[in-house]
Amino acid sequence: MISDDSQLHGDAALDAIDRVRAACREHDGADPLDEAAVLRLKNHGLAGVGAWVSENGFALRRGHELDVAVAPSARGRGLGARLAQAACAEPGRLTAWSHGDHPAAAALARRLDFERTRELWVMRRPSAVPLPPVEPPEGVRIRDFGAGDAEALLEVNAAAFAHHPEQGGLDAAGLAERMAEPWFDPAGLLLAVADNESGGKSGGDLLGFHWTKQHDATLGEVYVVGVSPAAQGRGLGRVLTVAGLHHLAARGVAEVLLYVESDNTPARRLYEDLGFRHAAADTHVQYSRA
Repeated sequence: MISDDSQLHGDAALDAIDRVRAACREHDGADPLDEAAVLRLKNHGLAGVGAWVSENGFALRRGHELDVAVAPSARGRGLGARLAQAACAEPGRLTAWSHGDHPAAAALARRLDFERTRELWVMRRPSAVPLPPVEPPEGVRIRDFGAGDAEALLEVNAAAFAHHPEQGGLDAAGLAERMAEPWFDPAGLLLAVADNESGGKSGGDLLGFHWTKQHDATLGEVYVVGVSPAAQGRGLGRVLTVAGLHHLAARGVAEVLLYVESDNTPARRLYEDLGFRHAAADTHVQYSRA
């Protein structure tokens, strides 16, 4: 038994997961599931997912990825440990995120022989801080996403994030799911293209992109910035970042956030130079079991 509650299945399990997530967001200030997990549940339910779900918590095993969450009102009773132990009973490599560097998550990770392997920083920037102008290098122009750009976008993304464990796996289906989300705005997906065309929205070799996200009226995000390896060294990452920040500022958001690996020193320096700052509480930690 994972708890005194009955284990839930099907729609009842999905409803319980939504309730636990909502309670965690209100109490912790962060969703216990990342975007990939949320989209999978939304578009495919629990198909292909190992799920241990009660009214007060859940553990999900998606391939090599593990998610565990307990409603704040039910914490301190060992439910999280029971859920995690049930999900970890089958051997194999697993990774799990603590969305916030919580001591309880660290203690549970040690108990289950998980090691701390990655830190992801959230950095934030007030939109009131002045921005530099957008100055593309010669032969490059910035335009928004248009019809026929999806294939090139996926190619550049795959090359730019070839060694990234999450972003590099984006495929056509994943792109379509994200483009179907209410927040998607083609004008907020900015492309850097070689200016080798006479005009129009399409055409020109794609060199890089900045996909922005507007969460609500006050919060925006530097969602993904990717530059083709063949176009690196020209300052396109900075140009695209600045262009996206101008776009979000024009939409009236008060703050912009982004996620960056803690050991990615060049990216951190770029973001700090543009006014982004990191607070210790804004740290997500990944634990791994070999």
